[in-house]
Amino acid sequence: MKHGKKYVEAAKLVDRTAVYEPGDAIALVKKTATAKFDETVEVHIRTGCDGRHAEQQIRGAVVLPNGTGKTVKVLVFAKGDKVNEAEAAGADYVGGEELIPRIQKDGWLDFDVVVATPDMMGVVGRLGKVLGPKGLMPNPKAGTVTMDVTKAVKDIKAGKIEYRLDKTNIIHVPVGKASFTDEALQENFNALMDAITKARPSAVKGQFLKSITLTSTMGPGVKVNVAKF
Repeated sequence: MKHGKKYVEAAKLVDRTAVYEPGDAIALVKKTATAKFDETVEVHIRTGCDGRHAEQQIRGAVVLPNGTGKTVKVLVFAKGDKVNEAEAAGADYVGGEELIPRIQKDGWLDFDVVVATPDMMGVVGRLGKVLGPKGLMPNPKAGTVTMDVTKAVKDIKAGKIEYRLDKTNIIHVPVGKASFTDEALQENFNALMDAITKARPSAVKGQFLKSITLTSTMGPGVKVNVAKF
């Protein structure tokens, strides 16, 4: 893969053979984020889990203390009093049955997170083929299937992110923007690592965290020392 001049220059700042302490890795990622837009800072965690086994799956959510730097659009499936509750909490879209054709037929997907009350999951289930592959299906473990729509919406707006294993047993999550201070990124990173360390499945034998890489949207990867986790 051919990289641009900026990437090549940025990559020279990173010692490929070294593992960095989190604070140093964050400073380096910020330094190598040279794109014309505010790049997202991402964490990629390779785990020792085998996601083919249900008892080794990891899925959950954590509220980043300093948010993600991104405005998140929330769609809530609710009925009755919960409609007003969701709207009051700041949901961007609230509805029920009437949204199904709009999503299925018109391909409307102008939202980042879907929340549903348990009594609406029958309706939402019909959208499985559309929402599932995009990772938008509400899930109790992620706190997106709940009667407490106020808390769900407010947490998401405040910077709640979901984490889960992909097919190669890696977790990919954003922890902020390159414009954040080092301290804000460090706090977000610590909150994420704390949540993931606690989410370690008891069925996992051997090393749980194989590698941690920090990177910006267009920048090179910086390896983080896993020993402390």
